[in-house]
Amino acid sequence: MSDTMHPLAPHHLPHYFATADGSDYLFTVMVFFLLGVILLVGVAYFTLHALPEQMAHKGNATQLQLISILAMLALFTHNNIFWVAALVLAAFRPPDIVTPLSSIAQSLQAMVSKEK
Repeated sequence: MSDTMHPLAPHHLPHYFATADGSDYLFTVMVFFLLGVILLVGVAYFTLHALPEQMAHKGNATQLQLISILAMLALFTHNNIFWVAALVLAAFRPPDIVTPLSSIAQSLQAMVSKEK
């Protein structure tokens, strides 16, 4: 092989062309860029997916368990309705029905015990 270039070969090639030794700088940069984008999209997806559970930590344990179950169902079945239901359940607190009913029951118990 001779070290002289062919007369029709361009004397200057852009830097993103593959060199004679086989190294391709543009391909290497794009591989690292694509891996970084995939990693960032995955982190963003799982952060958004955990949003209802983070919101539910202020609520009671039963509500947190129900929201966690709905979020896991949404993650594994890819049915977004479960995630939306978990988000709605986390955003709106269910009304407290037990406390007024127990207060009424205690008042009725006190009234009954006074009559005897």
